[in-house]
Amino acid sequence: MTVMHMFLLKKKISMWKFLLLGLATLLITVNFSCRKMLDIQATHVSAEPQQWKSITDTKSALMGIYGLFRAALSNNDGQWLYGELRTGDFSVYNRNDLSAIRRNELNAAFPVLQDLSDWRRFYAIINSASVFIEHAPSVQVADTRYSDVNLKYDIAQARALRAFAYFYMVRIWGDVPLLTAAYDNGSFAAMPRTNSKTVLDFCDRELLAAAADLPYLYGVAPESYYGANQGTWSGALLNKVSAYAILAHVAAWEGNYVNVDVYTSFVLNNYAKANITYTDVNTLTAANGLFSQRFPSQIVAFGAMDINGESGQSGHIEELTLAQPIIARQKQDIYISRDTLASIFTDPYDLRFGTDTIAKAIRTNYITNYNSDMPVFSKIKVLRDGVTDGTYPIYGSVILFTRLEEITLLRAEAQAVLGRRDDAIRSLNIIKSARGLPIFVADSPENIVDAIFAERRRELLGEGWSWYDLIRYNRIRQNNPAFTTLIQNGGIYWPIATNVLSANNLLQQNPYWK
Repeated sequence: MTVMHMFLLKKKISMWKFLLLGLATLLITVNFSCRKMLDIQATHVSAEPQQWKSITDTKSALMGIYGLFRAALSNNDGQWLYGELRTGDFSVYNRNDLSAIRRNELNAAFPVLQDLSDWRRFYAIINSASVFIEHAPSVQVADTRYSDVNLKYDIAQARALRAFAYFYMVRIWGDVPLLTAAYDNGSFAAMPRTNSKTVLDFCDRELLAAAADLPYLYGVAPESYYGANQGTWSGALLNKVSAYAILAHVAAWEGNYVNVDVYTSFVLNNYAKANITYTDVNTLTAANGLFSQRFPSQIVAFGAMDINGESGQSGHIEELTLAQPIIARQKQDIYISRDTLASIFTDPYDLRFGTDTIAKAIRTNYITNYNSDMPVFSKIKVLRDGVTDGTYPIYGSVILFTRLEEITLLRAEAQAVLGRRDDAIRSLNIIKSARGLPIFVADSPENIVDAIFAERRRELLGEGWSWYDLIRYNRIRQNNPAFTTLIQNGGIYWPIATNVLSANNLLQQNPYWK
């Protein structure tokens, strides 16, 4: 069988597995029709009684929400084009659409930009979660296997996922319509955008309520969760620690660093209960490491398990970053230049990217082929089935929102903003020491906030944080007048797609993009 035949067969199997996994949700959630309704131009089929008859229905519907979330972030590599490329560390090779994003020219006439400006895929998540919240309780009447605990966990996950989707939308578009009820009859009412603070207040309330009901672990013996044990669900579902990690970021986006301190403190005091650990550099960057499979230390992540048929060609950062010698492709879409690498990794002993003085070589945990004109960003390189053909590679990396190292640096950020410099230094040094760097000393003349964000830049490179960190940094420091003006004028947000605006005359384009 040729490589092409193997690829096509695998793709067909993957497609069917995905469709079967999310079938129940996709039948009851939004579909992108041509009907003119709200800003999402969406409808969803009436929730017929037989769709909520058994525990099998609730499992399929809940997993479908997770599937929709991953699809929203992976579509056109949105996780990285939203969060990593704008004015960031990656340079673009021979793609004008990506160059426009990097220059913050988001209204340029490229299909990718138009698609990323469309928020309907996020409302698909939101409506799917709302449908679940409203209909799942009825399953208990029809199926006695659906226990109170099972229902509690399921509703909590749906509420957390809905809130998380709204948080993503606020970071991308600012003010967005706030919908909290399910629409079963395809008759969305036209609604204006809701102030982002109101939306984030809703996120905060929902996540706190969800956190109260979420467990640290699912399927702990002798109990099971949907007939499976703890190992099956580890790293796959949001848990109590996940909810508090998201809460911390909602608070940070609002500039409420008192709450950031509270929520990150909860995570760092309780992560062991969810079997979460810190990750060393080798485990972080190995092909079978943190970005592959499912691990408890992926505090919030959306996986792409090859065994479940979830891996593929698109929707992974490798699609943008890998080339020879990792795969046979000649040139990658985006890369980090040697000059930029030198400005990021300032210590030669950095275990992520630096100089191995014994072997007299460049460390390749983050970068491969350093001496080429386009070094390959290889921190994330999960290849499936041994396929390394440049035309048809199969990738399997997770979309990772946060891990323990990121939360530790977020806590340091909060401590620094709150004036607790010594505490901030201790938190920062946890990461610096683990990565082979000299610790930050108390009498250092360097600004502690600058040092924390410089460490975030190194540690989280390629994980979709660059743009959002740049915004938070400039809100704190306000030492870049041009970026401060961009924030004040709404230039940090994406424009709203024209087809979304045309579907709802109560919507207004983001002022910066008018």
